[in-house]
Amino acid sequence: MIKEEKLTEKFLVDKKTSIKEAMMRMSEIGVKVLFVIDDNNKILGSLTDGDIRRWILKEGGLGEKVDQAYNRNPIFLKETYSVEEAKKAMLNNNVEGIPVVNNRGEVIEVLLWSHVFGREILPKQKLDMPVVIMAGGKGARLDPLTRILPKPLIPIGERAIIDIIMERFSHHGIEEFYISINHKAKMIKSYFEEMGAKYTVRYIEEEKPLGTAGSLRFLQGRIQDSLLVSNCDIVVDCDYGEVIEFHNKYRYDITVIGSFKHFIIPYGVCEIEKDGLMTNITEKPEYDFLVNTGVYVLRKNTLDLIEAEKVVHITDLIKAVRDNGGRVGVFPISEKSWIDVGQLEEYRKTIKLLGGES
Repeated sequence: MIKEEKLTEKFLVDKKTSIKEAMMRMSEIGVKVLFVIDDNNKILGSLTDGDIRRWILKEGGLGEKVDQAYNRNPIFLKETYSVEEAKKAMLNNNVEGIPVVNNRGEVIEVLLWSHVFGREILPKQKLDMPVVIMAGGKGARLDPLTRILPKPLIPIGERAIIDIIMERFSHHGIEEFYISINHKAKMIKSYFEEMGAKYTVRYIEEEKPLGTAGSLRFLQGRIQDSLLVSNCDIVVDCDYGEVIEFHNKYRYDITVIGSFKHFIIPYGVCEIEKDGLMTNITEKPEYDFLVNTGVYVLRKNTLDLIEAEKVVHITDLIKAVRDNGGRVGVFPISEKSWIDVGQLEEYRKTIKLLGGES
């Protein structure tokens, strides 16, 4: 048996746990699977981030219990398992965690991918499509750092943020990148010239700023089907293979990757009517939103809706697609699967979180 790390309570939930609590637990432990047990610690099922996503897409609420969403036919190992059995089960089912049960069906251990294979990254579905990184902006939210460096070259530890972004896509075998540049363009090009030919990098050079989508017009006729588009100051940790499957399954013209955000107002919120009459006061209310992360999948036909030489933001393009009868979808991910480096406070947090990556 693999003894590196015994089971802890953090991987287990009961079926009365809320979907929101389960999402927060996954974010806390950094593993996208939990195991549902009964009062006697017996395995009932598994709950992945994919199970939660499917529940939400069916218009299920975050306050509902995991009993509504979990998989009742979980993959598990018996306590007499061998390492080879564990490897085979994980590879065949592409899971990052698997429970071990005794002959009474009680969970006695949880194996993680890193324990079994000695590495953190699960194999990813290979994708044959280009990625466009929008790197033409001035990065005003990161002032004064961006007075010296262009936003995509802001360092996280010993690496530029754009390196980390490109590496996430390279896990899917993607090696073709377009970088849209304007502000401090020469510095960005020099950086990649010095870095060498790790990827195929081409540039979309804006003579003037064209917004968050305007430069995509230059890719008309170069895209076979769909392309991925990412801002240059965000890191999204998700399975892009699942995103593309979602995009194609529902035949979306644009798919937005959306992250859940949980906000607590640290005050009592007053509701009033005419003449200031209070109708209600709510102490420290909590709200959940699904927010745009800045990563998208675009079908090639959407590029036809971008006017040449016009400032076009992604929100303009989304509106144009919908106005023309197109379909726009949202692929939900957890709050901690998205890091916005484009704000100074978030940048400082990111250095602590990712600064040690090699």
